[in-house]
Amino acid sequence: MKKLIKFEKNDCNPCAMVSEFLDKKGVSYERVNAFDNPEMAMKYRVRTVPTVVLVDGETEIKRSMGFKVEELNELLEELK
Repeated sequence: MKKLIKFEKNDCNPCAMVSEFLDKKGVSYERVNAFDNPEMAMKYRVRTVPTVVLVDGETEIKRSMGFKVEELNELLEELK
């Protein structure tokens, strides 16, 4: 089953912008604080926040780093 995982940090403005974008699109996603959960961040090789990863089970399909509307829309298309 495909799902989005959003890696973020609490005081990150671009992270908040990505959340707002996804919320407006009505998309459900898992929020992970990359600093509170470094094991999960390492598992998905997250080096910067925000990073949104589209996974199918445990397999990564695609990712977007930063607040890039075009890339986020591509992720949403893949999610369908």
